[in-house]
Order: sequence, then C-alpha cells, then structure tokens
Amino acid sequence: VQLQASGGGSMQAGGSLRLSCASSRRTFTNNGVGWFRQAPGKEREFVAGISWNGGSTLYTDSVKGRFTISRDNAKNMVYLQMNSLKSEDTAVYYCAAARTASVTSRKAFYNYWGQGTLVTVSS
Repeated sequence: VQLQASGGGSMQAGGSLRLSCASSRRTFTNNGVGWFRQAPGKEREFVAGISWNGGSTLYTDSVKGRFTISRDNAKNMVYLQMNSLKSEDTAVYYCAAARTASVTSRKAFYNYWGQGTLVTVSS
C-alpha cells in the first residue's frame, strides 16, 4: 500500500488546514488509517485514527474537539481537518495504514507509511 500525504503549509494560530492522504491501492479501503505527527526533537506520536469503514474514530487528547478525521473509500482518501490550530501543532504529519481494519493508536500496528507533510503554525 502506497500512501501520500498532502495539504500541509503555514498557518496562523487559530486557523484551519485540511490534510489529505491518498492511496494507490484498493486494499487501503480495508485498513484502519491513522495520522501521526513528529515535531522537531520529539518522537512520532499518534494524532487520530479511523476504522476501515469510518465507523470508529480515535483522537489523542490534545486534538479532541479541534481535529476531525474522515475517509472516502470510493476515492481511496483519508482526511484530517484541523481547526483552531495552535503553535504546538507544528510538526510533520504522516498518514499510515494499519494491518488491522479497526482503529488503533498503537504505532506498531501501522506498517504502511506515507511521506510526511509539514504543518507550521505561528502564534
């Protein structure tokens, strides 16, 4: 499964961005998908995840109420809508497909990774 993340950019605090994750293969639609981020000098952390059919979602506490993950399996796309951005959201964001259909925050369960897209939020 090949994944490609896009949509990053520079934004003022309080603004919004939408990240997109595209897959080139149909099998993407059978996988849980997650968004992770890695800030400079920090480990890659889970941000949000969605089950194969979109029926279940999961968020890290710091983005609850601000970020929304969604997917469109007909288009092989997963999205991360990011609202009320904060400077601490600055990071490289990665999408990844899990080896399970369910949603999970466990990085070890994700074995397909796209290249990252940089999000920079200035205060």
